Amino acid sequence: MKLKEELTPILLVENDPDDIEITRRAFKENHIENPLIVVRDGEETMEFLKKTGRYSQKSNVPRPGLILLDLNMPRIDGREVLKQIKKDPDLRLIPTIVLTTSKFDEDVFQSYDCGANTFIAKPLQFKEFSKTLQIMSKYWLEIAEVPDSEDH
Repeated sequence: MKLKEELTPILLVENDPDDIEITRRAFKENHIENPLIVVRDGEETMEFLKKTGRYSQKSNVPRPGLILLDLNMPRIDGREVLKQIKKDPDLRLIPTIVLTTSKFDEDVFQSYDCGANTFIAKPLQFKEFSKTLQIMSKYWLEIAEVPDSEDH
């Protein structure tokens, strides 16, 4: 009997409730079945990834296979989170996609300079956003070969 392969969890770092709901809707519409874990600010993100703070007592904190990171968040912003992820030997291999409303050249440059794997400006229309998530998930979850960072 073949066991069903576990789906890679996706960590969505987003503080806007509307954007969280739109992302969930786009996942459902595109039949993206990977578990979507939501954290709402940079501080919670780092606690989740390092299994500290509010996540230190939880026994089943999954390691995400992909991080969708907004830049503008309370407490610790996405730029700083990205720097911390990419400087940490245990986290740096997790593909991190900046998914934000910003289209400023400086944000694009800083994101790549800090180690982002991709920068995507969120389309304003739901249909375009949904299509973007479909393409992104197909590429990162089905096509791209990424190292298993837990074994490295």
